[in-house]
Amino acid sequence: MRRFRCRRAAKPAPAGHRPNHLDYRGTGGSLAPPAILFGHSATEPIYLGRKGTISCRQPQRAALSKTPRMNSIDEIVENFTLLDEWDDRYRYVIELGRSLPPLPDDAHTDANKVQGCASQVWLVTHVQLDGAAGPVLTFEGDSDAHIVRGLVAILLALMSGKPAREILATDALALFDRIGLRENLTPQRSNGLRSMVERIRAQASAALAAAA
Repeated sequence: MRRFRCRRAAKPAPAGHRPNHLDYRGTGGSLAPPAILFGHSATEPIYLGRKGTISCRQPQRAALSKTPRMNSIDEIVENFTLLDEWDDRYRYVIELGRSLPPLPDDAHTDANKVQGCASQVWLVTHVQLDGAAGPVLTFEGDSDAHIVRGLVAILLALMSGKPAREILATDALALFDRIGLRENLTPQRSNGLRSMVERIRAQASAALAAAA
């Protein structure tokens, strides 16, 4: 079960609403502490943007699950369209990174490290054969940089749990272009993102070759 679930609220904020410590308005509002935004409190925090409202509620049973359910890639793309300001989108990327399951300490090895990233990034690949569908790859990841960890979370939502052939047929960078994220990254982070995609694609190609 994931740590938070974002959905469009049924009604916008009433006229004359005064933002408090749980509210953030994209234009001139107050900013809630990062520990409160996007479901880190049992209280339901709200982000109010120009296009609508994203309500991020922490499920009451989240503590019962050791591994939170990750957002699907469709949910991530939809939530991006609801956020108007890039400061808010960066915060959302950081929260996606926080939702990643912890990577065990013994997985932070040089063999799992992605080369070509300015920050440290680790990707662990698990391969399972699935008959005619061929090998299916699942990934775990981590980074020592908050935004990069969020990029890892988006990539895993797009690629993890998919057959190798589907991974190779997916243009991950095109999705980052579509939501406008890649053009708003620094050149170093953009190059690191490309390195992560190439690492995942190389793992998929190797899995197909081993299964042949």
